Amino acid sequence: MFRFVPALPAGALGFAVVLTGCGRQAQVQAKGQLEATPVAVSRVERRELAREVVIAAEFRPYQEIDVHAKVAGYVKKMFVDVGDRVRQGQLLATLEVPELADDLARATAARRRSNAELARARDELARTESAHTAAHLSYARLAGVLKSRPNLVAQQEVDDALARDRVAEAQVSAAKAALTAAQHQVQVSEADEGKVRTLMAYSQITAPFAGVVTRRYADTGAMIQAGTASQTQAMPVVRLSQNQTLRLVIPVPESAVPYIHNGAPIEVRVPTLGRSFVGRVARFSGDVQFSTRTMDTEVDVPNPDLVLMPGMFAEAVLTLDRKTDALAVPIEAVPSAAKNPAVLVVTAQNRLEQRAVRLGIETPTHYEVLEGLKPDDLVVLSARGRYRAGQLVAPVLAHPDAAGGAR
Repeated sequence: MFRFVPALPAGALGFAVVLTGCGRQAQVQAKGQLEATPVAVSRVERRELAREVVIAAEFRPYQEIDVHAKVAGYVKKMFVDVGDRVRQGQLLATLEVPELADDLARATAARRRSNAELARARDELARTESAHTAAHLSYARLAGVLKSRPNLVAQQEVDDALARDRVAEAQVSAAKAALTAAQHQVQVSEADEGKVRTLMAYSQITAPFAGVVTRRYADTGAMIQAGTASQTQAMPVVRLSQNQTLRLVIPVPESAVPYIHNGAPIEVRVPTLGRSFVGRVARFSGDVQFSTRTMDTEVDVPNPDLVLMPGMFAEAVLTLDRKTDALAVPIEAVPSAAKNPAVLVVTAQNRLEQRAVRLGIETPTHYEVLEGLKPDDLVVLSARGRYRAGQLVAPVLAHPDAAGGAR
């Protein structure tokens, strides 16, 4: 049985064809949109980059000594204890040394006797000079009479007067020598007395520099030996540490040695305190050790409030290079093992393009780009192996708040 189908008008047939074509085009567009792969990207921008080396080190006192006594004696009184801050010249302890008092009395008496001998020598010189003057005048008068009236004075008398004159002159010379010896003896006596007084002064032990007492060895009544030689086992009185400025000795790698200069600022991070301090390169050894291939470098860190303590660990940050307006790309966008580095860039048509780049300094998070990119380019961050050049992608900024949104 046949069913009759009425024929459609030509205009209706054309409209159906148009509808069919539009449906296929919409399907193709929808299929294309489904093929756009989401990809994490980052915007290339200018920023400050710094190439740094972080080296662990330990704080040391600027200087630290064990304070010894110069003379042996008993501790009479201690004026400081552990943790006390002292200034330069402050009294730390006093020693009791009775024999030094006797030595001082003996030296003082010897000096006074020398002064008395000096006074006697001056008087003796004055006496001999007077005797010489009288003998010389007597001889001169007799010699004058003998010359004017030869027969009035015997030659023997003139010769005796000449002899007395010469004897008096010799006594004057001897008195002058005795006076000089007495003057020298006074100097010796004064030096001996000064030596004993100096030793007496050593019974008062003072601080050679301002610092902190970190250890106390002796108590009142303890016997202290004289620390006059390095071979003796003399017990010190206290240990004094200068902590207003600390030394940070850092082993600088050989690759960073050319960047070390006196006066260069160094950031010092102290994890224990959660703070950073600014120090400066004060000195360096000037040679690289063969065993470690490092150079010892000392950084002086001011510590006026004594917040830092010797023995604390710190991290010294050496800035090897710094760029203030460098074109930067995240380090994840560049293959780490690539001999010829290249990045994947998202074009204006949302297609991937592989672009070779020339890199500059490297930081823990970014590379400096010298050639190959321009500001606001979008680069693929990670999983580069899943993408290929020419692929249609949907870029998603990894940090849209910092970069300003995708194109």
